[in-house]
Amino acid sequence: MLDRSIFDGALGFPAMVVHRDALEHNVATMAAFARDHGLELAPHAKTHLSPEIAERQLAAGAWGLTVATPRQAETVRGFGAGRIMVANQVVDPAGLAWAAAELERDPEFEFLSFADSTAGIDLLARHAGARPFRVLAELGHEGGRAGCRTLEELLEVTAYAQETPGVELAGVAGYEGGLATAAEVRKYLDLLQEAVEHVRVRTPILSVGGSQWFDVIGRELAGARARILLRSGAYVTHDDGFYRERTPFNRIAGQLRPALEVWAHVLSTPEPGLAIVGMGKRDAPYDEGLPIPRRGGVTVVKMQDQHTVVRAEGLKPGDLLAFGISHPCTAFDKWRVLPLVDRDYRVVGTIHTYF
Repeated sequence: MLDRSIFDGALGFPAMVVHRDALEHNVATMAAFARDHGLELAPHAKTHLSPEIAERQLAAGAWGLTVATPRQAETVRGFGAGRIMVANQVVDPAGLAWAAAELERDPEFEFLSFADSTAGIDLLARHAGARPFRVLAELGHEGGRAGCRTLEELLEVTAYAQETPGVELAGVAGYEGGLATAAEVRKYLDLLQEAVEHVRVRTPILSVGGSQWFDVIGRELAGARARILLRSGAYVTHDDGFYRERTPFNRIAGQLRPALEVWAHVLSTPEPGLAIVGMGKRDAPYDEGLPIPRRGGVTVVKMQDQHTVVRAEGLKPGDLLAFGISHPCTAFDKWRVLPLVDRDYRVVGTIHTYF
């Protein structure tokens, strides 16, 4: 398929493609943002789980890769990542056994995970090997996901981690992506900075994540006495929906570009103004908004497993339609191989995924 158009008959549809120019622009844009704001980027690889994309992110200066599970950690370790952060509580014995063995096998390997309870610390200690597990004490917020709900609870966890053999406290972590306003984010970041002051290591880590508030993070944490690891992930391909509306680049100078696009045939036009497209929930994300038609006059009504119902005039079976997507984190997992295309839709490479 290399150097051939996706439209020359060799590629089956539906198909999701990755636009090379947009992908490389986004990687460079976020690398520059982190560098200009004194942050280090540890991009969340759960978005793509692709060695080709991870390689681009690491080559652009990323500290390492973030993942959500031990299984994902093992996957990106296979990509060659020398530093991995599991932005989660790790309690799975098999995952902990793998991490302990990998730490012992490679003295240069760096592995971080989160803890928000003394019970979690005990689990890590129980499975530690020759090298201790380095942890970030996680501070959450009311209504959020994991993480201690108060600073007092967090300080209990940090103190316990610092006195527990087999565990090494490396810093503090949080997730601000679920907060609704910049004021809430600033208040939360203030608590994280207060928490990191209690971590008795020379250069503590403060890790935050998400792709909606990194502009606030860049401003508020500029003077923090910590190594700031930013875990944003969805930026790498951006989208035409959820993140297009929420990206900080709507508020600051810069731009991300949508890099994912799905092409599919019209299968049927059973009623006037109604068409059935051969693309469904197995092909494109739908959890944070339906696909966005690239052709004017087309409206997506609903998605089914293998079909998308649209309202439009003048369509006929066999027509090809293009759609942007909303929420890249549930797009890549639907495909194992995606064509990488240039501006003329000629295939210039392949993106593989390992979900």
